Amino acid sequence: MIPDLTYISAPMVNQSDAPFRMLTRRYGATLTYTQMLDSHRLLDDPDYLHFHLRDLQSTHPDWGACTRPVVVQLCGNDPQMVVSAARCVEAYCDGIGAEPYHNHIVHTHLNLGCPQEHARQGHFGGYLLTKKDWPLVDSIVSAMAHSLTVPSSAKIRLCPSAKTTDFGRLLEHAGASWVTLHARHVSAKRRRQGAADLDAIRELKQALSIPVVSNGNVRTFSDVQHNAAYTCADGVMVGETLLGNPCLFSGEALRDPVLMALDYLEMCKRLAGVATLKTMQAHVRYILEFQCACRPWYSKFRLALNECQSVDDIEVLLCRRVSRWRGKASQLVHGAPRGHTGGEEEARGESDPEDLWDA
Repeated sequence: MIPDLTYISAPMVNQSDAPFRMLTRRYGATLTYTQMLDSHRLLDDPDYLHFHLRDLQSTHPDWGACTRPVVVQLCGNDPQMVVSAARCVEAYCDGIGAEPYHNHIVHTHLNLGCPQEHARQGHFGGYLLTKKDWPLVDSIVSAMAHSLTVPSSAKIRLCPSAKTTDFGRLLEHAGASWVTLHARHVSAKRRRQGAADLDAIRELKQALSIPVVSNGNVRTFSDVQHNAAYTCADGVMVGETLLGNPCLFSGEALRDPVLMALDYLEMCKRLAGVATLKTMQAHVRYILEFQCACRPWYSKFRLALNECQSVDDIEVLLCRRVSRWRGKASQLVHGAPRGHTGGEEEARGESDPEDLWDA
């Protein structure tokens, strides 16, 4: 069963933790991805497997509907190893209670787009896009599609030496349930070399009969709408912009960044041990940076955030020092970490963002 691909939270290294995935689902994402998981480590490193299984099983009564569906993204260059790793995750998730099937399905996904240096050295991710590696990719995707009980898919970039549409047809023939195209070329030094080629996504959509997801060129919700309309894709995946604005897919005005950060931290506290302190600090930094990077106090905030030793320290930083630095906004967040006493309109995040910034 293919999940709703309309609005997707992308896989991001050390940033696609369960609390963040739930936050994006709460505000409109129809599907979320885990970060890229190393198939070899899932099989050979018990601590690594346990950590990510704990992440996948994380839920809370208040946010049960935000937990799933989720796609587990795997990397690897050996068909049997990738399938064995997928089975580790598949078996665990199939054993979660007696909840409705669509709330607990985990879809497996092969990363064929990672541009990072470790992917080049390990010969996986975006470095399997050259035509000489297509038979290997075909065997991996085919093994996944024919060995697992959940749908398999692939995320790719533009092929360096052949038509991306031909590669898409290969993936479709191998059994991929859908394909996501980040329409840029792989580069370990520059993740985004110019704008994504939306024409390439539209061409891939026209060439395939399976769903195609578009990835790239999104900063606002209107960009999401334009991207979907222009490419005719079945869905839009967003990565880094969601880090700064986890509420992007709601289509609503920007919410107050301190309140968004506190919402995220509250989820982290309820799901203790799922997100590391470093991950929490990074998420809070991204959320405030998106709206407040040009504010005179932002550099002080960065330094203070790096010195925090716990989630409680981060909450104190946001509710006290940042509130004081922001001036007017302190009326919204002081003494109300979840925005319950800042006025009904402000708590819904409907105030003008300029009114929430430093006077």
